Amino acid sequence: MSLRKTRASTCALTLTLSLALMSASACSSSAGSQSASAAILKVATTADVTTWDPVKSFSTEVFYLANVYEPLLWKNPAGSDQPYRPALATSWEASPDKLTWTFHLRTGVTFHDGEPLTAAAVKASVEAAADHGGASFIWAPLKSVETPDEHTVVMKLSQAAPMDLIASSMYGAWIVSPKALAAAKADPKYFDSGKDGGTGPYTIAEYTSGQRVLLKNYASYWDGWKKDSYTTVVNTITPESVVQQQMLTSGQADLATSLPLENIDQFKNDERFTVTTCKTASDYVGFFNTTRKPLDDVRVRQALSYAIPYQDIITVGAHGFGTQSRGPVPQGIFPYSDSTPQYRQDLAKAKDLLAAAGYPDGGGLTLNVTYAAENQAQARFTPLIKDAFAKIGVTANVQALLFNQQWDRAKADPKSAQDIFLLLYWPTYSDAGSDNLYSLFHSSDKPSFNLSYWKDSTFDKLLDDAGAHTATDNAKAMSEYGQALNRLYDQAPGFFLYDATNPLVVPKTVKGMACNQNYSSNYNFHALTRAGA
Repeated sequence: MSLRKTRASTCALTLTLSLALMSASACSSSAGSQSASAAILKVATTADVTTWDPVKSFSTEVFYLANVYEPLLWKNPAGSDQPYRPALATSWEASPDKLTWTFHLRTGVTFHDGEPLTAAAVKASVEAAADHGGASFIWAPLKSVETPDEHTVVMKLSQAAPMDLIASSMYGAWIVSPKALAAAKADPKYFDSGKDGGTGPYTIAEYTSGQRVLLKNYASYWDGWKKDSYTTVVNTITPESVVQQQMLTSGQADLATSLPLENIDQFKNDERFTVTTCKTASDYVGFFNTTRKPLDDVRVRQALSYAIPYQDIITVGAHGFGTQSRGPVPQGIFPYSDSTPQYRQDLAKAKDLLAAAGYPDGGGLTLNVTYAAENQAQARFTPLIKDAFAKIGVTANVQALLFNQQWDRAKADPKSAQDIFLLLYWPTYSDAGSDNLYSLFHSSDKPSFNLSYWKDSTFDKLLDDAGAHTATDNAKAMSEYGQALNRLYDQAPGFFLYDATNPLVVPKTVKGMACNQNYSSNYNFHALTRAGA
């Protein structure tokens, strides 16, 4: 999570956007009789940029990079006829043992620097991602990449893995120009100014840190352009949700990515807009520090889990835009299961468990709870957790910290870390078994995302076995992951609040916006068109 600059006032944002539109109009061309300004899409977004390096990227700049770079495949929304659709690969197949995957590349594709897409370029990109990528762990099964001809890529694995799923990742699977990769190797700051080396529909035309990102269409894009496409996208970085709403309703923005949830009903009653609720891959979790008393006792962890007011948290924290989680696997993402048990608020049971653990009436327990100060949902629902704990005699000292400060405290030393760490998490790609379950709760000597510091050999083995079976025996993998989820419920190293849903508010003048849970933080600008153009 990156820190974001804020503007002093709505007026300052209006001026910034006006200047952006003037600049965009000057550098964009019209299609047919359409004016230049008509081809401009104005977006208010919270997405800041931590790095423009597509290999190292692992943060909110994915909002832009997904329109500049492309993977080999795209993952289709749940319920589609096919699980994947071609991106830079038109077809692919795997050996029966899923140890060899062959991808056949699209012909006639060029990078933004004019170089052709080749098997050698894919090999270089995948090897860079596996070596030093921000999401390099997704390539762990990769043993080698072979290029039998200019448009064929063969990936050899050390263990069976769903390489089609990995190759469709929104992090860590971009195909990058070999020239750009070489330039970045020679100069680690090569990408800093907004240079790019993608094959996607847009190039990075201009970048002002903390303020805006201007994307311009790549005229030679392999999938072509329609007369009513948006040839320029002006992204104004706007952390304030109320300001985003003002920009959208006044026409200063065509899209706004983070509107006040409490005001969504206003758009439902406005005939200028269409409101759709989209599933996301994001969920809110909490970690118990299991390294010290009292949270080293499973009965205390279970008691606190029973104390939490889950439905109130969804109503207040999410303004209804969420569903109670079943473990750390969001609904609709593998290996979610409706049979995974959930805790429900039961204060009597919570008190009984505390008494059994030696803390009658709470026993004077005091716990330190931290949450990310930037996250407004956590700011709304954390007091509800504090109040619920008080009802069973447990005091919660709540502290809002900038995410990076909270993160540093938790990773420095478990013995001096907070008792409870609240986190919003989403998987790197659409496999919450090898990501969410493994990243958040698999044993590790040095904590990364496992901020409960929990070590459980039974859970670890279930995950390891399930991961090995995902590509070859999906039913067996689901069974093993199901047992792992049940183990999480029983041992309660953390608690699972809700899977977030996202209200998508779109003016009726913008066509083509669709939900895809696999890429819920991305907008596909190339798919959008202007009504009546």
